[in-house]
Amino acid sequence: MHPLLAKLQLESHNPGGWCSRDQALGGGPPLFSINPTTGETLAAVEQVNRGAYDRIVEQAAAAFLTWRMMPAPKRGLVIRDLGQALRDLLEPLGELVSLEMGKIRAEGIGEVQEMIDICDFAVGLSRQLYGLTMHSERPGHRMYEQWHPLGPIGIITAFNFPVAVWSWNAAIAAVCGDTMIWKPSPTTPLVSVAVQHICNRVMADHGLHGVFNLAIGSNQEIGEAMIRDPRLPLISFTGSIAVGRHVAQTVAARLGRTILELGGNNAIIVAADANLDLAVRAILFGAVGTAGQRCTTTRRLIVHEAVVEELMARLIRAYAQIPLGDPLQPGVLLGPLVSADAVHHMQAALQAAVEQGGEVLTGGAPRPDLGPFFVEPAIVRMPAQTPIVHEETFAPILYVMTYRTTEEAIALHNAVPQGLSGAIFTTNLLTAEQFLAHSGADTGIANVNIGTSGAEIGGAFGGEKQTGGGREAGSDAWKAYMRRQTNTINWSTDLPLAQGIHFG
Repeated sequence: MHPLLAKLQLESHNPGGWCSRDQALGGGPPLFSINPTTGETLAAVEQVNRGAYDRIVEQAAAAFLTWRMMPAPKRGLVIRDLGQALRDLLEPLGELVSLEMGKIRAEGIGEVQEMIDICDFAVGLSRQLYGLTMHSERPGHRMYEQWHPLGPIGIITAFNFPVAVWSWNAAIAAVCGDTMIWKPSPTTPLVSVAVQHICNRVMADHGLHGVFNLAIGSNQEIGEAMIRDPRLPLISFTGSIAVGRHVAQTVAARLGRTILELGGNNAIIVAADANLDLAVRAILFGAVGTAGQRCTTTRRLIVHEAVVEELMARLIRAYAQIPLGDPLQPGVLLGPLVSADAVHHMQAALQAAVEQGGEVLTGGAPRPDLGPFFVEPAIVRMPAQTPIVHEETFAPILYVMTYRTTEEAIALHNAVPQGLSGAIFTTNLLTAEQFLAHSGADTGIANVNIGTSGAEIGGAFGGEKQTGGGREAGSDAWKAYMRRQTNTINWSTDLPLAQGIHFG
């Protein structure tokens, strides 16, 4: 057993489903967790079959009937304890994220810190699930709205943030009064098992069961069952645009709700007056962090022609100094891609870029000497509006284009079908405001003088266009996990009708 599994009190053959009082549910074939740094198998996890899945949903539905009746501030206390339990295991859980997914240790620990932060946010939110009051046109009447829990919800997460995105949904949904079923990525089952164990201990401390539930299984069987299941009024899905489109259509066909966090093809505009010291650091982290496998990764660089040569020289020097290697080792800034398929897709994208007139300025080569899934991060000079630039390749490829006017830069920024995150580097207030105006960036997140990655949980996270329109984490994203009810109370002895209607 790997030492991290022992630290987290995990057995290497834990079944992949949990419901009442930590009762294990399995029945499906084993799923092997692979260390992307070495290609070695870490452990095998027994997946759930359809029968086990149904029992998990039934358990979540039964738990909802009592969980929804607990006052929201009391539900917040459960999430407070979950946050504390995550604090106690911050480092080993973060290291397990790095071990299983491949992001560097600082990012793995940062992901768990994000879970802690959203728990803190949710605790405060548990006392603020507010509705509005409205003035009635009828005398002696009072109108207001209130928010009620939806029920058991489905959370389907991706490999690149294997625990943080779950927590964005789970912490908020829990204080809203929902129970949940989590289907993690088949690529990262171990870390979901670890989180479920933590949830089980917190639930047991509060005499609860069935609030947090895990169903590890295939996309074809368990994922498909979830999106078609009328018992789940909401599906929160994080993944590709192609799969997200199928999720949206399937859930909509049963008139269910979705929160969709799909692809990103994020750009940074670098103006002629930009602070290049700031820009280089932000571009480097945005393009190379998590080996280019963030939905907010910087994939396009739109640079004013007056500074493009200087910026390229700086970036090429910076890329040459990036330490690649085992993501758990000190000083390493770039770990592996998640799989052999990811390496293949990167190489295919680079080939397409060259065929479409691009020039690879640095990087792009596989590094089998480091491990089976290692690659050098690439910078590619591209003509504007080539097809490959409009696609999202989940790898560290940075496409560079030039512009002359701010209007041209914003048009290039908005020309892709995705709309998650965008940024501009400029010291000109007017240019910054132009980027943020109605006619500016068409993304759900738009930044000035910071990069496209690293969103804080206090703001709502999500994007527009083919990114799906979903919102998670902060602001009023909690409303997606509840249903709105408008209430009118007649405290008079008359029965006036609205719109001045007289009947009988």
